[in-house]
Amino acid sequence: MLLSAIALLAAGPASGQTLTIFGAGTLAAPFRQIDAAFEKLHPRAVVHAQFGGSVMMARKITDLHQHADVLAVADYSVIPRFLFGESKAADWYVGFARNAITFVYTEKSKFAPEISSANWYDVLARPGVQIGRSNPDTDPSGYQTLQMLALAEQHYHSPNLAAALLTNAPRENIRDTETELLAALQLGQIDYLAIYRSDALQHHLRYLDLPAAIDLSDPARAGNYATAVAQTKNGDLPGKPIIYAVTVPTGADQPELAAEFVAFLLGPAGQAIMAGNGFGNVDPADAVNIDKVPASLRSLVVPWPSD
Repeated sequence: MLLSAIALLAAGPASGQTLTIFGAGTLAAPFRQIDAAFEKLHPRAVVHAQFGGSVMMARKITDLHQHADVLAVADYSVIPRFLFGESKAADWYVGFARNAITFVYTEKSKFAPEISSANWYDVLARPGVQIGRSNPDTDPSGYQTLQMLALAEQHYHSPNLAAALLTNAPRENIRDTETELLAALQLGQIDYLAIYRSDALQHHLRYLDLPAAIDLSDPARAGNYATAVAQTKNGDLPGKPIIYAVTVPTGADQPELAAEFVAFLLGPAGQAIMAGNGFGNVDPADAVNIDKVPASLRSLVVPWPSD
């Protein structure tokens, strides 16, 4: 009897289910809340989450052959670009949240008292201003910032706008994900940070209320966004509305539990947590390759609208 009890205790952790999640850095705050709520509903499940640049997290699966049960990215196009095709690492995805790209700042930022949504691009181009941003080769907000600046050149009829601002955003002010620079912003080491609006709301930071014509927030403006192209090591990337997407990779160790997690994310509780963290909802959730979506999720999604 004693030996049986010891054997049961030894087997305890292994008898549970570990759910491994790879997520975009900007999803860390809401997903920690979602993970905790999911674990309460699934007492035998333990969620292990890693966060970083979306491209970097996708390449951990395709290039480093690391196993993830769920991949959630800040740009839906990351999934087909890296996980479809030859890698066959995934064959469907679902959009679950929206966002906007903006600049955040604090009372310590240079020219903070005078910056506004009308003069921001002049202020950020002034000598001495330090701008932080994420790496466009590893993180969607990095290339979405470049796309936003290209759209701003069109919107404000200012052809040198992007070059002027990027002069104040040198290589030393770049990180793999923009959230790594939040401490530098709050300490006054940089003045402005290109980041998602959700992060501004989560961290109670001042932010610029940029027009929908340039902030990549409006799916109805997809055609115009596509005219702005960011040059990266992964190729030229046309602008797209910022829609976060999730999938269960084909190599998932816990595909059924992963599907339950996605169902929770898409459901009222998960969407309420996302909204409470400054994200816009996608209602109903759109799915690409809906016939490949797990059967347990199909009632929660509709086909992705054609371009």
